[in-house]
Amino acid sequence: MERTQFFSLQAGRTIEMPRHSHSRFAIGQVVRHRMFDIRGVVFDIDPVFANSEEWYQSIPEAVRPLREQPYYHLLAENDESSYLAYVSQQNLLADVDGGPVDHPQVSELFEDYADGRYRMRRGLTH
Repeated sequence: MERTQFFSLQAGRTIEMPRHSHSRFAIGQVVRHRMFDIRGVVFDIDPVFANSEEWYQSIPEAVRPLREQPYYHLLAENDESSYLAYVSQQNLLADVDGGPVDHPQVSELFEDYADGRYRMRRGLTH
């Protein structure tokens, strides 16, 4: 399998990954966690795990997700708070029925919400 590399600021190191990675969700899409009461809007995607080793090891081994899959950066919320989350693809589902995400930073990155998705602000796309 062909591999490539990228530098992850979050991990503070170079990450090796397959040349082709397939993400199930897109930037602006609203998703929810399979096991926990968390939902959010995707604002960035890593093709494979690209966070710190300490973060990865803090997940209990019995539920620790695989590294070799896309990981999503979310503007997340639950009943108690809003925060940033980093979630593996295997732990996410599309959330088209839940409505908009009530995170204070949504309006900084996104504009209109329709059909379970946000449209990224024009000045932020390339």
